[in-house]
Amino acid sequence: MKSRIYFSTALAGLLLLALAAGVQAQSGTPIPAPPQRWLTDAAGMLSPQVAEQLDARLQAYEQSSGRQVVVYIGKTTGGIPIEDWGVKAFESWRVGRKGLDDGLVMFVMAEDHRVRIEVGYGLEGQVPDAVASRIINDEMVPRLQQGDSDGAVAAAVDRLLAVISGDSGATGGGQVPPPASPPLTWFQKILVGMAILGFLILLITNPSLALYLLFTILSGGRGGGGRGGFSGGGGRSGGGGASGSW
Repeated sequence: MKSRIYFSTALAGLLLLALAAGVQAQSGTPIPAPPQRWLTDAAGMLSPQVAEQLDARLQAYEQSSGRQVVVYIGKTTGGIPIEDWGVKAFESWRVGRKGLDDGLVMFVMAEDHRVRIEVGYGLEGQVPDAVASRIINDEMVPRLQQGDSDGAVAAAVDRLLAVISGDSGATGGGQVPPPASPPLTWFQKILVGMAILGFLILLITNPSLALYLLFTILSGGRGGGGRGGFSGGGGRSGGGGASGSW
């Protein structure tokens, strides 16, 4: 009887230790608050001039295309695989537009020497895993190994924006055509018709509110212009993308 009690106690102790170790291993570096800008360099990896130029370029790209491309440079994930950390950050920050999830984040962890390109569902056709991997291995890794952080991040941003925009020479293996949009079902057509009818009624009864709603929809839910901060409404990535190290 006593042996059973000792065995049960020892087993419970081992389980508690294993659970505590697992919790500690998974705690890692907490996911930071959503970034205020399109490029965040929390590790001081880039020169201020390049960081500012790339941030302005990514902001302008979102304002012209609606798609969010974000660069986050940190120090470490704290032992968590960058793939898991990246998915959680992507979801927490809600990168991309609501319903479209057309966002992308490039994570660079300076102390871990790890890179991750996390792709939202809405951009997986433009940036499949193989293309994301080529961008990391062709553009980033060689430059990072040479100590050229500015060049590595700038080159990756160049390729990513070109690929998303449909540049056939940017994929490194021929253009990857975006998936064809399926035709609308009858139910969807009815919903579209009802939405149009409702908008026309609102336009007659409250023109200012109707125009405001139309402007909000066309601007992707955010006002354009200025130097406002980054904000998102998507957040679904499904783990698409690629990782690398230097």
